[in-house]
Amino acid sequence: MKTSISILISILVLSCVHHRESHLDFHTEGISGKNEFKTTPYITAGDRVYAIGAQNGGFPEIGWHIDKEMGGIWNHPIKLLDGFKAHITASSKTTELKDAQFTNYPHGNAFLYDLSDFGLSVDRVQFAPDQKQGLVVGYSISNLNPTPFEGTLSFEVAFDLRPTWLGERTQMIDGADTVSFDASQNCILAKDQNNDWFAAVGCSEPIQGFESLESSYKGQGRSARMDLPLKIDKKGTKTIYFFISGSYKDQAEVLGELEALRFGFPELLSKKQRRFEDIENQARLTTSDPEFDLVYTWLKYNSEWFIREVPEIGRGIAAGYPDYPWWFGCDTEFALKGYVSIGQFDIARSSIDLIAKLSRDTNTNGRIIHEASTNGVVFNPGNMNETPQFASLVWETYLWTGDKTLLSNNFDLIKRGLDWIATDRDHDQNGFPEGAGMMEIHGLESEMIDVATYTQSGFRDAAKIAEALGESELSSEYLNKAMDLKDKINEVLWVEAFNSFADFMATDEETLSLIEDAIIRADTLNKPWAVEELLETKRYILNHPSDAVRPFVLHHNWVVNTPLETGIADAQKAKQALITARKFVNPYGVFVTGIDRDASAGKEIGSFKGSKVFSYTGAVMTLPTGVSAVAENNYGNPDQALDYLKRMGRSFSFALPGSIYEVSPDYGMFAQAWNLYSYAVPVVQQFFGITPRASEKQITISPLMPSAWESAKLENVRVGDNHVSVAYTKTESGYTIRIQSEQSGWRILFEKKEGEEVISEEVPEPDTVVYTVRKLSD
Repeated sequence: MKTSISILISILVLSCVHHRESHLDFHTEGISGKNEFKTTPYITAGDRVYAIGAQNGGFPEIGWHIDKEMGGIWNHPIKLLDGFKAHITASSKTTELKDAQFTNYPHGNAFLYDLSDFGLSVDRVQFAPDQKQGLVVGYSISNLNPTPFEGTLSFEVAFDLRPTWLGERTQMIDGADTVSFDASQNCILAKDQNNDWFAAVGCSEPIQGFESLESSYKGQGRSARMDLPLKIDKKGTKTIYFFISGSYKDQAEVLGELEALRFGFPELLSKKQRRFEDIENQARLTTSDPEFDLVYTWLKYNSEWFIREVPEIGRGIAAGYPDYPWWFGCDTEFALKGYVSIGQFDIARSSIDLIAKLSRDTNTNGRIIHEASTNGVVFNPGNMNETPQFASLVWETYLWTGDKTLLSNNFDLIKRGLDWIATDRDHDQNGFPEGAGMMEIHGLESEMIDVATYTQSGFRDAAKIAEALGESELSSEYLNKAMDLKDKINEVLWVEAFNSFADFMATDEETLSLIEDAIIRADTLNKPWAVEELLETKRYILNHPSDAVRPFVLHHNWVVNTPLETGIADAQKAKQALITARKFVNPYGVFVTGIDRDASAGKEIGSFKGSKVFSYTGAVMTLPTGVSAVAENNYGNPDQALDYLKRMGRSFSFALPGSIYEVSPDYGMFAQAWNLYSYAVPVVQQFFGITPRASEKQITISPLMPSAWESAKLENVRVGDNHVSVAYTKTESGYTIRIQSEQSGWRILFEKKEGEEVISEEVPEPDTVVYTVRKLSD
């Protein structure tokens, strides 16, 4: 497969750059798809345009956010196409190119079609250039016959110029599409009758035939077919390229984008490839476990897939595909901690700017939004956890970048948000804000454990921001609130009977209602242990009533682990809670809601049998698994942390090559931004122990390596304008650690863990130091 793709790309370049020697290739080895998942989706990602289709080469109607419209080719805030397909005709016989073998690459995709009935083999490759409103699709048709081949290639495009989700709130009203052939531009042009929305499809060959057709897809789209003569020498190859462009502004722009693709796509491809080479080389991981390294590397590649830019609104990371291709508060706040760990500073800054802008435009009180469509419409003005998490994200990004404007530009928003959540959202003034957090369970809107935990972290990190900006008095005030809330979480929200932090604080009346709903859920899922536990809690409440709010462990939601993730749990409580948390797993990771787990969960493996109506019921998800890995590392358990990551890694390439689904192993979003948090933070910040202070030109290294790794190397980790590389080698008595700084003038500190002893320190070359460490016996 790779050889044929290389030939196709080489032909592509030679045909467009006047025989200049080309070094373009797909470079990175692709990952092939599995036959049993041919009908499942993939993405061809660009920061302006992306395509979502099926691995067999088709474009089925998929998605629920906009019913059956989330696939196809999108140029947010509008859709361009429902899809496209090709046919080959020869000797009065026509065959559709379908049932392809799929290969995924970081920056594009390939499809191999078997047309043995015609004596042909066809490769299709496609990529979406960055900063261009378009897609490039190439067909390389090889004649396997000993005689010349003569026929016709037909390319059929299903246009559907329609608005994105919530378009009606910005007067984006869909109209019927029209299509026409523009001979001067050698393209088919489509327009929405009611709006200046355009799509164009051009070709590298002269279009010989054109026909307007009814669309087979839902909506008000229109299809069109172009015909091209196909003559191929014996044992020869013919390559034809199609260029798809779009504009939600005017016809001049769509034709300009088409021209840019037609004549510039070799360099656009080369630029995109170089970008992924940079991503591969930055924070590059090599361990004694190559399979782990592969997952980590592809999650770095995945990070680029989520960049969604609409210039009039902003540039930031989307949450997931196909149904969440827009912007979220909490998804951004988790994911960007992974992005900065692998050196993706620019998109981190612009994502923060976008979320801040949308939040300021929507809320006057500093509340951080939850979800916004790509037309700028905010659907949910914000869940309670997102406001304090924003403060922590800004501080974390500052530590890595050293960019103080991140603090000064956002501190007013942070101050207003923290004041709002600590006053307006804490009606009984007990320190625990009321309102929904990460858990989307109906009625679960009391005093949530994750809201309390992230509020504590928000005040803690806001105190550091205030200090950095010279507001010492405010810093002390915030720090006191953070310390007070830390104590309250450990004292009030710890439930000894369950060896767990509470899901929430609530009144008896609220809790009894939630219990009834939870019993129905557990009984429906056939979880008898959970039903009995819930009934026991109900009996306890009825026999020991209280007029005050109090903590309850009810759902065993993953968020009970957030005090462990942020490191504020007392050591003894953390030890017990970590043991409890390990019960609510299956081979792929951590259950979102623990009562969905049954006694056989630890042994089950295979596809996730989710409901036809999208639901997270029964789900194991990547974020809870990553949170558990971070939590284990916080309390000195790297082997258990690695176990969680290996569980999550079992979903890698399960359905989509090179990706991990949101719900393990193959349900929900087929690519999810916060997966990077779950891998990069444990690896970069914890296993390698890299703690940045870019503004002070200081990096601290304090490794905590899994015992299974004989060696591990992390190269070119970006901190400010510097890069640091760390190499670890396990020895009989401990380990050696080699630390190299790219720049001079930085303080590179090594901190041993408790129970370790540094027995030698060497400086083999400038800006490099090697420590030999012995682990002391217990």
